[in-house]
Amino acid sequence: MGITDRKEREKQEMRKLIINAAMEMFVKEGFDRTSIRNIADKIEYSPATIYLYYKDKDELLYEVQGQAFLELYNAFVRDVTATDPMERLEQLLHSYVNFGFEHPDLYDLMFILRSPMNAVNDNDWPNCDEAYGFLADTMDKCMDQLRYENAQIGALSIWALGHGLISLFIRERIKVMELPDDQIRNVIAATVNEHLRLIKK
Repeated sequence: MGITDRKEREKQEMRKLIINAAMEMFVKEGFDRTSIRNIADKIEYSPATIYLYYKDKDELLYEVQGQAFLELYNAFVRDVTATDPMERLEQLLHSYVNFGFEHPDLYDLMFILRSPMNAVNDNDWPNCDEAYGFLADTMDKCMDQLRYENAQIGALSIWALGHGLISLFIRERIKVMELPDDQIRNVIAATVNEHLRLIKK
């Protein structure tokens, strides 16, 4: 391995070390309560080292967000196994909701905090490309069975449904129903199924 290759590998390893530590601290301590210095202390480097890779905490959070979206995409790949297009759409939406159930703090970093979007240029948001692409492709393949006339509108509607349900759950707004969490999860799953029933032709 040449010197250039070795240096590049070392850079990637350092980025991974920083991102993993930041993700753990953002989830456990919260984004607002975590500083670059805290992260530097955790990995036993100086804050200046982190600033060599990331200009600020927002940019670092954007990298963490990208890793979280990769986990979501991998969940889709794992959970969406049917061959029938409508069954795949159902599996995908339940996979999305279950991801929010199991990773509420990550979901918060991905979709609710404004901070990572400060690092996005113009209208480009590549972090979610693979996950959204999976949804768009799934939607496109079952359009002939749905009431939507436009696949993009359909994909956004499905995403909005899942996001709305999980956001209400994470922010504890569904407590208005006065049900324990396990029953609320059942209600959310039933809501997903009912919505899918209603959008079928």
